[in-house]
Amino acid sequence: MSQIRPLIPLLVTAGILIGGNGLQGTFISLRALDEGFSTSLIGLVGAGYNIGFAIGCVYVTRILRAIGHIRTFSAMAAIASAAALAMVLLIDPWFWFLMRLVAGICFASLFATVESWLNASVTNANRARTLSIYRLVDLGSVTAAQYVIPGVGIGGFELFAIISMALTLSLVPISFADRSSPVAPEAIRFDVKALWNISPLATVGCIVVGLTNAAFRSLGPIYGQGIGLSVTAIATFMSAGIIGGVVLQYPLGHYSDQIDRRLIILIATLGSLLAGLFLAFGAGSDEWLNFAGIFAFGAFAMPLYSLCSAHANDHAAEGQHALVSAGMLFFWSLGAIIGPLFASFMLELYGPQALFIYTAVILALFMLYTLRRMTARAPVPTEERAMPFRNLLRTSSFFNKLAGGQPREDA
Repeated sequence: MSQIRPLIPLLVTAGILIGGNGLQGTFISLRALDEGFSTSLIGLVGAGYNIGFAIGCVYVTRILRAIGHIRTFSAMAAIASAAALAMVLLIDPWFWFLMRLVAGICFASLFATVESWLNASVTNANRARTLSIYRLVDLGSVTAAQYVIPGVGIGGFELFAIISMALTLSLVPISFADRSSPVAPEAIRFDVKALWNISPLATVGCIVVGLTNAAFRSLGPIYGQGIGLSVTAIATFMSAGIIGGVVLQYPLGHYSDQIDRRLIILIATLGSLLAGLFLAFGAGSDEWLNFAGIFAFGAFAMPLYSLCSAHANDHAAEGQHALVSAGMLFFWSLGAIIGPLFASFMLELYGPQALFIYTAVILALFMLYTLRRMTARAPVPTEERAMPFRNLLRTSSFFNKLAGGQPREDA
């Protein structure tokens, strides 16, 4: 605990940010529906956040190098707080799209700042412990935040104010952190062609994860409302998908380290597809069947990002692992921009079940592509893999470093 204690302010700040972000994502979708926005416009608003997130991923390192961690954090928290409050002042889908785009830039920068700061502060002695606490903070804060919505209600200005207050208060614990400013991180290089050459499957896989999982996060509340779930049940539905994402991370990751990783990617994709088909055609409006279905969907779909990243690292040469980390997150962002937009049109045309029909189609196509890649290139022998599987959060490219994303010395 003496090693962890100096990191507590940063971990508390991360919890506030992650919880506030999770609350805002679900609430904005429900509030937009309550305000009479069409499903396609709600998808547009959701895509706005992911556009901003992609922009933030590209530029945050330059900002950190220019003005440092604490100034970057303070500026981005203030802008994100103002953007949250501005949304209640003008109820307009295009204005909300702009504010969510601003929020995406800010949150990408905020997460990168915290995780870069944490990475600079941990040592090998406390890295695993810090990472475990960080993951608990992520799971607990996002899950708890969902239940603020039924507790407060989606009408009025209260939730906008709570989100703004959370972002402002996130400045308090980080102000009590170690006063020494971390060294600015090295610039992150994006090379689309190089990343594709390293692993076409991993590149396509991260886009697929963005297309499907981001659609669930943006439009899952709309699906829940469309099948008649209460606000409390919608919060439980979203939480079940998030919690489910933890269950199979390590079993799938462990076996992917032992055998051809693409086979585990194929199994996880199949499980996600079947869970999506169950939600579309079997769960109906039954609350518990939907909770079970989305739990299974999360259990198989959420580990796909980490599996694809690990597969890319299997093929990365020395010095390319930072490129893989940044590139995977960037390609996920591209899929996350398109996913909510396309899925929202499907929902508007065919009803709530179309959300998981859409995910099933995307996942089926990815399965076919995975099978094709398995015949095109031999697997990397386990003894030649530079890195083992790591459970990665899609918060910033610095999380991979926090997770110990360095090549094995014996690789």
